[in-house]
Amino acid sequence: MSYKILIQLGLSSMIFLFSTFAALYEGSQILDDPWDWKYSALFSNFVNGQVENDKEIIWIDHFVYAAKFMPTFPILMLLSGTYLVFLVGYILFNRRNKVYFTFLTIIGVINLFLSWLLTSSSTEGLKMFQNSFLIIGILSIAISFLWILNKKDDIVIQ
Repeated sequence: MSYKILIQLGLSSMIFLFSTFAALYEGSQILDDPWDWKYSALFSNFVNGQVENDKEIIWIDHFVYAAKFMPTFPILMLLSGTYLVFLVGYILFNRRNKVYFTFLTIIGVINLFLSWLLTSSSTEGLKMFQNSFLIIGILSIAISFLWILNKKDDIVIQ
């Protein structure tokens, strides 16, 4: 593995960790907003039933709250996490291009599905997430198809 890949892994990991802690901190404001527990404490409501006090809110709902109302760090977390997934896929499938570009297509389809799930979002933060998922999905699939088209040209020329 080259040092360029290691530097990219290190930087994207640091950005991911920093943005994760920042998003958790920003999302902790959900504890002070009991009126929003019904709508933002999705996982706590699923696990514990109706949330009655702030001790019943689980940590993942901090991310949901931050994504809805303060999306900067959650989106930075999404982008750096997606880049980490791309890098790990590149490392794992280094010599197998077809497998790597199939991997990219699967990641693209998952992102398009997540974008579709957020189509009826009511907050600006979740609309930004929908657009981010959409862009990541389209770019992933476009890169895969461009690679396939490039390989078809190589096959015809030979």
